Amino acid sequence: MMNSQLVRKEVMERMLNMITENKQDLIHELAALRTKHITVVLENIYQSHNASAVIRSCDCFGVQDVHVIADKKKYEVNREVAMGAGKWVTTHHYPNQNTKACLEKLKLAGYKVIATSPHATQKLSELTIDCPIAMVFGTEKDGLSNDALEMADEVVSIPMYGFTESFNISVSAALTLNTLREKLMTSNIDWKLTEDDLVELKIDWCKNILYKGKEVYLQVVKDVENTFTNV
Repeated sequence: MMNSQLVRKEVMERMLNMITENKQDLIHELAALRTKHITVVLENIYQSHNASAVIRSCDCFGVQDVHVIADKKKYEVNREVAMGAGKWVTTHHYPNQNTKACLEKLKLAGYKVIATSPHATQKLSELTIDCPIAMVFGTEKDGLSNDALEMADEVVSIPMYGFTESFNISVSAALTLNTLREKLMTSNIDWKLTEDDLVELKIDWCKNILYKGKEVYLQVVKDVENTFTNV
């Protein structure tokens, strides 16, 4: 029987060998800093520049997964704002599902759902991150839906010192991720990706770097499977 883990590792190695050593080193370095311990949920963020800025922040802070709930408005990435971050972050779309479906899935995966609200008494800095955290952000105009607030395990606020009631959504996400990333880096939590996740991530990144990466990937998979079959 073919060992799927060995196959995937061989696929990864072959694809890595197709790119320059400098890019290989960068992939290994950055993949080691990625985490799924923190994830971001965007609920009906229909302004593309705001959603794209959040994607960019996720990449900058090493947060690998973003869950986009866009059942009311069409979600699109603004390439100029995202600065290519969409290629390095894994986006999970829920175009025909609702907030409940997304949050239930995350809860089943072991995530604690955290809502953000300027009216919450608990401060972001007081949030514990012992278990995986899913931070949920809504629109500036309407905020989070009732479903999101009801399903949240905790609600936190970002301290403000001015007249304006709330931060821009992209600023809120950046401030939140900065705070949580600092907590993560100074903790004893095992926040890094599993070996299997690292393999899949590196394969995905290689696909994004290589010309016609998807076609290259399919051919490599075919070649590797043939090699293992003939062993």
